Amino acid sequence: MRALFTVTSLLVSTSLLLIGHGMQLTLLPLRGSINGLSEFQIGMSASSYFLGFVAGALFIPRIIAKVGHIRSFAVLTAIMTCALLGLEMLDGWAPWLVLRFFTGAVICGLYTVIESWLNDQASPQSRGQVLAIYTFIVLMSMAAGQGLINVGPASSSTPFTLAAVFLALAIVPVGLTSRLAPAPLESTRTRFSLLYRRSKPAFAGTMVSGLVVGGFWSLGAVFAQRYSQSLNDVTLFITAAIAGGALFQYPIGWLSDRVDRRQVMLALCVLGALASAAVAFSVGRPWHLAAVFGFGACVMPMYAISLAMAADNSSSKEFVEIGTSVLMLNALCSAVAPLLLGQAMTAFNPAALFWGSAILCGLFALYIGIQCVRTARLPAAQQTPFEAAVLEAAPTAFDLDPRGLDDESGDLIPQGLEEEEEEEELEERGEDAPPAADSGAGQQRIQATGE
Repeated sequence: MRALFTVTSLLVSTSLLLIGHGMQLTLLPLRGSINGLSEFQIGMSASSYFLGFVAGALFIPRIIAKVGHIRSFAVLTAIMTCALLGLEMLDGWAPWLVLRFFTGAVICGLYTVIESWLNDQASPQSRGQVLAIYTFIVLMSMAAGQGLINVGPASSSTPFTLAAVFLALAIVPVGLTSRLAPAPLESTRTRFSLLYRRSKPAFAGTMVSGLVVGGFWSLGAVFAQRYSQSLNDVTLFITAAIAGGALFQYPIGWLSDRVDRRQVMLALCVLGALASAAVAFSVGRPWHLAAVFGFGACVMPMYAISLAMAADNSSSKEFVEIGTSVLMLNALCSAVAPLLLGQAMTAFNPAALFWGSAILCGLFALYIGIQCVRTARLPAAQQTPFEAAVLEAAPTAFDLDPRGLDDESGDLIPQGLEEEEEEEELEERGEDAPPAADSGAGQQRIQATGE
């Protein structure tokens, strides 16, 4: 618990920040719809947000390294507040694309500040506890933000002003802290090919998580607005999905520590397809919110399970690079999702959002099922312990390696994986690989990694 006391001001600022952030994620699609934007145009603005998130992950750590965490947090929060107020004042689609891009870049920078600070204060023994509490704060704060949207109509400035107030208040606890800021950040690389080689199911799970959950965050409020009679119905719709994801992330993670995680991901994809179809089919029925709750419970844990599968098949020295690749691939798919699903909603009807999600989940379930049949499972004893993870994270979150940075004996790299990597590097240089000492055992372990 001592580690938590050292970051109390940071966690309070995080809660205030994400209440405002949770409000704007729902408010902006609603305001865009009120302004007469089509579903495709609203989806384009959401894609701009996720592309900004990718840009922020690439460039903002350099700024943080130059000016420090506290100054960066204050400046980035101020920029986000101004961007949100600008979105409220401007109705044009082009300004929205620009401002939403900046919003995505800035929120990624803020996650980077928060997560690198937590990582600096957490010991190897307290990493899991710190990350679990951080994840709980993120989800509960964003859910609380949904209830505050009802302070006024989405067409008015009142909810936008309240969201801006929470963003501005987030500067105060961090600005007044007497704790020292962490050391400068180190840059990390993104290698999608390494992620694909290490675990094809993790690669596929990351993609489906970005496409389905990214589509929900971008257009879910628009879907709810089309079939709802009040703003309160919209906020209940979004809150039900968040609650499902928050309440089921740990039970699903607990299960994934004891069985083949590929089978857990397969089950999530199958159930996600059924839940998506149920949401689309249940509009106007009494059990609609229950279907939305089930949708969140099935699709929101996909990101954490994908990250865990990737960690199962990577060494400690690869974890940050693998985790960053999971994050970036997820963000890129989240940028693509609103374009595809927004166009489908415009061409057909709003329910196409969830029918499209059902199709995507079904296709990825088929692919992961094929991988489960073609490759051997990784024994549960050799899996990395599950850790909760939120969809919007920053590259520095992966410094919180659940295996710990100081425990060389705890490196869970599968036997034979290091030899495989050395052979790949030799092949890239055009050299011959040395003969393996135990090719039979190595081949068995490589098959268990999802290749």
